Amino acid sequence: MNKRLRTRASILTGVLAGLGCTAAMADAGDLLVRLRALHVSPNDDSSAIGDIPGSSVSVDPDTTIELDLSYFFTRHLAVEAIFGTSRHDINGKGSVAGLGKLAKIRTLPPTVTLQYHFLPEGRIRPYAGLGVNYTLFYDEQASNSLESALGPTNVDLSSSWGLAAQAGVDIALKNEWFVNLDAKYIRMDTTATLNSGGVVRKANVDIDPWFIGIGVGRRF
Repeated sequence: MNKRLRTRASILTGVLAGLGCTAAMADAGDLLVRLRALHVSPNDDSSAIGDIPGSSVSVDPDTTIELDLSYFFTRHLAVEAIFGTSRHDINGKGSVAGLGKLAKIRTLPPTVTLQYHFLPEGRIRPYAGLGVNYTLFYDEQASNSLESALGPTNVDLSSSWGLAAQAGVDIALKNEWFVNLDAKYIRMDTTATLNSGGVVRKANVDIDPWFIGIGVGRRF
C-alpha cells in the first residue's frame, strides 16, 4: 500500500512539476512578432454625395496580410503596433446604385494599442487592448462608370484618427511559437472629395471596420 501511494504521489508530483515549468509567454523586455491573415470588414455609413439627392456610398471588405509587434513592459502589460495595407472598392448606393463601383482606394492604417495579458503563464493566453489608429488613404482612383456620369474626376479621401479596441488570444505551440486570434474595432471616418472639372462634391463616410485576424507568432 505504501509503495502504491508513493508511486501515485510521484506521478502527481511529476504532473505538477510539468505544469509549473510552463514558460511564460513573455516577460518584461520580450518582443512578440505575429504574422496574420487579416479580414477588414467595414461597418459603413455615409452622407449624400454633394448635391446628388438620395445618394450614398458603401465600402467593400478586403483580406490582406498584417505584421504585428508587441513589446512587454511587464509580464501583463504590453504595447502593440500593427502594420499592413488593404484595398477597397467604394460602391454607389441609393440614387447612384446603378453606377456600381465609384472608386477604388488603398488604406495604410497603423494602429497602436496598450494591452493587458490576463494569463501570461497559461497555454491559452487571452488579452484585451485599447489604443489609437491613424489611417492614410492613398492611390484613390475614380471608376469608369463614375467618370462616364460626371466626367474626369479626381477622388481624394482625408486621413483619419480614431480609437481602437481589441481582444485576442495567443495559444502556445512548441518552444517559442504560438497561434494568434485577434479582433479589433476601429473608428475610421473620412471625407471623400470628388472634383469633376471644378465641380466639387463631398461625402462624409464612416467606415468603422472590424479587423479579424488569425496567424502565427514567435517570442524573441
